[in-house]
Amino acid sequence: MHSPSLRASMRGLTAFGILGLASTCLVATAADAPKPGARLDRQGDEIVVCGQLYHTTTPVVLWTDPGGYDAYRVAPHFSAPDKAKSTLPPTRFGVRKNGLSEAELARVQAGGWDLPLLQRVVDQFVIHYDVCGTSQRCFRVLHDERGLSVHFMLDVDGTIYQTLDLKEAAWHATIANGRSIGIEIANMGAYSPGRTASLDKWYEKDADGRVKIKLPGSPEENGLHNPGALLAPARDELIKGKIRGEELAQYDLTKAQYESLMRLTATLCSVFPKIKCDYPRDASGSLRLDTLARPEFDAYQGLLGHYHVQTNKTDPGPAFQWDLLIDGARSKMAGK
Repeated sequence: MHSPSLRASMRGLTAFGILGLASTCLVATAADAPKPGARLDRQGDEIVVCGQLYHTTTPVVLWTDPGGYDAYRVAPHFSAPDKAKSTLPPTRFGVRKNGLSEAELARVQAGGWDLPLLQRVVDQFVIHYDVCGTSQRCFRVLHDERGLSVHFMLDVDGTIYQTLDLKEAAWHATIANGRSIGIEIANMGAYSPGRTASLDKWYEKDADGRVKIKLPGSPEENGLHNPGALLAPARDELIKGKIRGEELAQYDLTKAQYESLMRLTATLCSVFPKIKCDYPRDASGSLRLDTLARPEFDAYQGLLGHYHVQTNKTDPGPAFQWDLLIDGARSKMAGK
C-alpha cells in the first residue's frame, strides 16, 4: 500500500500522470518562502533523470536513500574495500556516446547532459531477470563480483531501486548500453525442463497448493522494503515456452512486480518519447522470440528482452507477460 502522502501526490498528477508536478509558478509571500536550511522531502516515487526528479506513482528507492544501492560507489557494497577483486574496474558504467557528434560528446563531457539531448539518444528499455532472486543479491553480484551495473532493479515485493542517473550508460546489455535503460527483475530465471533444481529450492507450495517464494532467510535479511508483501508468482503453474527454439520452464513474476513495472514503463516512455511502448513483433504482429538481426536492432525503438539483444541470453523468459505489461503501461500513460 502507498503512504497517504504518496497517494495525495498521485492524485495531483496530470492526465499523463508521469512527468512530474505541474510547472505553475506561484508568487511566494514572505511567510511561505523557503528558508535557508529548510528540508525538502521526496514523495518516495521519483526517479532521477539528468539530476531532475520525475514521478512514477510507485515506490522507488534511490541510490542516495537509506537502504539504496549506489552504482557510483567505487568500493564494494557488501564487503570491506580491501576485499575487493583487483580485476574490477574503478567505475562500472560509462558515458553515453550513441549518435553523438564529436562536438556534442565534448559538450557532455565538459558540462553534462541536458534532457533534450538525452531524449534524442535513449530509445530502448531492456528487461532482464537477475537469476538472483532478490535485488540485494543482484547488486552484490553485479557491483561487487562482476563489475557491471544496471539503472534499475525490481525486487520481489515490487520495490524499484535506481542505482544510477539515467544519463549514464550502465553496463548491462552489450551493444544496447549506449542507447538503453536497463532493469534487472528479481526472478530465478528459466531452465530446460527436467533441470529445474534451482527453482525447486526457491519455490514451494503452501497447504492450499499455492506456489510461494521461499526466501533464504527473513524478508528483512533479504533487504525487502515491504516485508508484508505477497511473495508468490502471478500464476501458480510452472510456465513452459520457447525462446529462440529452446524449450524453457520458469515461474512468473509477482503481481507487485508487474504493477511497479507498468508504472515505471509508462514513466520512461513518457520522459523518453523515442522509447515506444511496445515489444519487437514479427510479420503477424506476435512477440518476436528470437534475437534481432543487427540492422533490425539498430532500427528498433521500444522495449526489448535481453534475448532480443544477445544470442546467449533468454531473459526475461517464457513466463514474462509482455501484453500485460504493455497494455497496463499504455493505460497508465492515458491516465486510466
